Amino acid sequence: MDAAAIRGIIEKGLLQIAPEAEFDDLQPTENIREELDIDSFDFLNFLIGLNEELGVDIPESDYEKLITMNDLTAYLEEKLQ
Repeated sequence: MDAAAIRGIIEKGLLQIAPEAEFDDLQPTENIREELDIDSFDFLNFLIGLNEELGVDIPESDYEKLITMNDLTAYLEEKLQ
């Protein structure tokens, strides 16, 4: 799966917890949680949704690595290889 497909899945998941999200305005290096005003519970639900959608296990110890769209995309791309 390429980065564009992964980004599409990430955006789909984020829209479920932040339906007002404007991804055209979100820079790939910005903090997703801050920019979209996502609390920790919603972010956890988002990561669970990614796990269900992609079959990628995301251990709790890796949550702090997943800050930006670039972080999420690279992390998932690596796990899907």
